[in-house]
Amino acid sequence: QVQLVESGGGLVQAGGSLRLSCAASGRTFRSYVMAWFRQTPGKEREFVATVSGSGGSTSYTDSLKGRFTISRDNAKNTVYLQMNSLKPEDTAVYYCAARYYYRISNSADVDYWGQGTQVTVSS
Repeated sequence: QVQLVESGGGLVQAGGSLRLSCAASGRTFRSYVMAWFRQTPGKEREFVATVSGSGGSTSYTDSLKGRFTISRDNAKNTVYLQMNSLKPEDTAVYYCAARYYYRISNSADVDYWGQGTQVTVSS
């Protein structure tokens, strides 16, 4: 069982930056592929980015490449999402996700979810 707790969301002006954090419980954090998703009302949960257990491999949804960066610190059991040049359309609830060993490419791949953190970008 893995528990995920996100933090770092909030209100930011367009063009600003935020860094989301997701703290994971458990002693086998390195064994989990981690990811970030986001969701707006009435829409499906959207894949944002994923990082391998070692942190050496990352993948992003094409539209966010260059603005968002996913990383992890296995010593701290934490995964991060650095978001730069934020736009109003980035407004969403952002969810941390984990899957044991295997890659994550969509929400059906996820074993564990965090509770979500709201990001609001004002124009």
